[in-house]
Amino acid sequence: MNRDFELLPAGSRVLCAVSGGADSVCLLHWLRGQTDLQLFAAHYEHGLRGEESLGDAAFTEELCAAWGIPCAVEHGNAAAYAKEKGLGVEEAARELRYAFLERTADALGCDRIATAHQADDNAETVLLNLCRGAGAAGLAGIPPRRGRIVRPLLDTTREEIEDYLREHALPHREDSSNESEIYRRNLLRHRVLPVLRELNPRVSRAILRSSALLREDEACLDAQAEAFVAAHYSGDSLPLGELLELPRALSARVLRRLCPKSLALAHVEAALRFCAGEGLGLLDLPGLRLRREQGRLYLAEEAPVTLPERPLRPGESVFVPEAGLILHVDCLEYRGEIYDLFKTYLFKCESICGTLTCTGRRAGDRFHPQGRSCGKSLHDLFREAGLTQRERDRTPVIRDERGVLAVPGYPADERARPEAGDLVLRVQIEHTGGQDGESD
Repeated sequence: MNRDFELLPAGSRVLCAVSGGADSVCLLHWLRGQTDLQLFAAHYEHGLRGEESLGDAAFTEELCAAWGIPCAVEHGNAAAYAKEKGLGVEEAARELRYAFLERTADALGCDRIATAHQADDNAETVLLNLCRGAGAAGLAGIPPRRGRIVRPLLDTTREEIEDYLREHALPHREDSSNESEIYRRNLLRHRVLPVLRELNPRVSRAILRSSALLREDEACLDAQAEAFVAAHYSGDSLPLGELLELPRALSARVLRRLCPKSLALAHVEAALRFCAGEGLGLLDLPGLRLRREQGRLYLAEEAPVTLPERPLRPGESVFVPEAGLILHVDCLEYRGEIYDLFKTYLFKCESICGTLTCTGRRAGDRFHPQGRSCGKSLHDLFREAGLTQRERDRTPVIRDERGVLAVPGYPADERARPEAGDLVLRVQIEHTGGQDGESD
């Protein structure tokens, strides 16, 4: 591990995120040896793994006390937050953890937050993004620095970290969830990367080099897009001729830069096709309405949107651009498997009345969420969740001819709950928005 003084200048006040696992214990011990830094530690307990999770928090506190490092610990409930915000549990846990780290760094006056991402984490992230069909931003992997968040171990492999722990006889905790191949990252770690290492034993470093080169290219293209916007954007419009003369790599970035929300690839392609059209035209994108008129592209707030009715058939995938979702539908025998509650829905085929469809909300919509003792109107559900009218209009509803069966982000209706052995329709929710690609 070599210190990058641009990431960690002498005299920095550094908050180290410590989970208690091998990577973060290695990072904390290494930072402790950098005598020109002021070091603090922080641990967020997500409330997801019961006694094991509480044990991680206690271990971290004891380790920091033994090493004389001030340690802040906070306990949360990621599952409840995920339900409240309509997020996956992993995404909710990440939001809570980073919010805690930022608050703690503010309170302690830290100018750096160090996390223990390492080379194998980056390789997994790049491969996950590659499987999603990501562009350069996703394949650029985990950045060494984002704001005051730094990753000093990003050029260190998991094997090197394990060697460091053995050399210094450092204790650490093992997260049992890391063994479960339900999670895609673990599947890559256990099955895919070992095969790639047979082709190149240093594949994680090779991917790291590719990521660094792509970040350089991405920064260059972003700078050119920013310069174009500065030169041509009048505050509400762009000249279409000049925009269309740009290479696609730049015109796509110009549109993304001016859109208040992240655009999926399908949105960008639709926008570029629209820009190449003739005459007066309108196109609605997430957070933005485009108007093509007299040789200029006008950008304004979007108009109200009503979701059309889209049939959900086994073996097909349905894109819901208004919500930034893809619904993947298949038919299978349910054997009692456990799925992510808010990303995968199982509907007993015998309980489905007529055709399964995806629509927008309708007046009088009600359903009976699994695990709750009574039914609820979507009006009350959305009001309690604090959704704006725009968010309500763009929230898809999965229904049959009898009524609502599910709303993404909430439990499915009790009416179609399957039991082991039942034939089911499975609807898997994929979010298409977002360019960061970062996970930990």
